[in-house]
Amino acid sequence: MKGQRVVLASSNAGKLAEFDGLAKTIDVELVKQDDLGISGGEENGLSFVENALIKARHASFQSGLPALADDSGLCVDALDGMPGLRSARYAGDDASAEDNIDKLLLAMKDVPTERRHAHFYCILVYLRHPEDPSPLIAEGFWHGRILESRRGKGGFGYDAVFFDPLVGLTAAELSADSKRVISHRGQALYELRRKIYRLK
Repeated sequence: MKGQRVVLASSNAGKLAEFDGLAKTIDVELVKQDDLGISGGEENGLSFVENALIKARHASFQSGLPALADDSGLCVDALDGMPGLRSARYAGDDASAEDNIDKLLLAMKDVPTERRHAHFYCILVYLRHPEDPSPLIAEGFWHGRILESRRGKGGFGYDAVFFDPLVGLTAAELSADSKRVISHRGQALYELRRKIYRLK
């Protein structure tokens, strides 16, 4: 696997930035699917893992390379797990991150602090080839709560309203390095790296 090219099945700029450090830790060359002219696969699964597998198989088939894909989202307890799979499209298919946050805050305007628990969830899938029958799968959780208004300028998605009580900051207030360590994606990456090393 050393030095192997792996297609990264994502076009999300925020996610791509968070994956930047991964290639060094597992000694592979991550190639963005956009750089290969590959569009995203249709995300019509009923779970995060189904969507990640769809994206990884599509990118691997189109490129002929091993593929890495993630699917992730924000799950809010008081909203029965929403926005969940629809996190990126919560306020509509063409919604911006700000639109999604506005809809979330409106949906939770009457929810008291003690009931604003939420978590980010990330699933990562690594396929050695498009028909890989035993993909490597890793997951990560990041628990916190939803604030009543935005705080911080960093990050992307719902970061400005997701508060981590253990560090006393929103995801948007954390440095990129700190976020990489404690976030759902960071935890999933650590677990995936451990599984990849077992293959060596």
